[in-house]
Amino acid sequence: MIPGEPIRSKPICGKPLRRRLILSRLAAGGSAILWTFLTDRNGSVALATPPRVAPWRSPPLIILDPGHGGYDPGATGVTGSLEKDITLASALTLKAYLESAGRYRVELTRTADSYVGCEDRVDIARELGASLFLSMHADKLSDPSVRGASVYTLANQASDAETEALADRENGPAPGEDSPTGRVPEILASLAARANRMASSRIAHQLASDMGRDLPVLPQPERHANFAVLHSAGIPSVLIEMGFLSNPADEASLNDPGHRELIARSVTRAVDAWFATVRDGGPV
Repeated sequence: MIPGEPIRSKPICGKPLRRRLILSRLAAGGSAILWTFLTDRNGSVALATPPRVAPWRSPPLIILDPGHGGYDPGATGVTGSLEKDITLASALTLKAYLESAGRYRVELTRTADSYVGCEDRVDIARELGASLFLSMHADKLSDPSVRGASVYTLANQASDAETEALADRENGPAPGEDSPTGRVPEILASLAARANRMASSRIAHQLASDMGRDLPVLPQPERHANFAVLHSAGIPSVLIEMGFLSNPADEASLNDPGHRELIARSVTRAVDAWFATVRDGGPV
């Protein structure tokens, strides 16, 4: 089971498996996933006894969140590009870069053109025990002259009117859905913890700095607003706007695999630097 699949119970070997059960098995490792398929819902042995697995210290888990998907296309570019396609292609490229050195485990909230709600994306990160949550987007603005990448963290008040409007669009219901009820007060209260707030700010600053070395960025690339997808309590979480599909140059770049590799290299460099502070004993 991969977290990118639609969040529904599916029959496995004639028996329905709950999503939460599968996520917990995925967090435990491959042998536990196999054991899920070899037992019935009451835990009775179906084929064999579960294998013994020696305890080991796992590399940190990074959740990549390609925005939108399925019947929610996200923004549409000036030539018809869909945000959902660009975010998935970019996340898959970034996953390959992050995994290449073997320092991290990486999972995606979706691996295909499927719809995953904001709260389900948050739940995936929380239930798998993620160390970092990166949500990837390529939105649009009313001013087509604006281009460049930017990084956003969670806050009650938006840093500026443009960012507030961006958050409102991202938080709105997908086509055909009712407005989300959300858990904003509870989650924001939890995220008021200084350690997690500072951790999110540090990774945002590192991302903005490293992306600015290789890519066009906004004049003030670090911003904040109440993005629903960043409500991962206790997990450092940022939203990366890789560019704006309302700008022809940004749209062309985001459709270029070479440019997506530049994004992946920049983000990987920033993630390496951020996790290095943990290994060196500094604050996350």
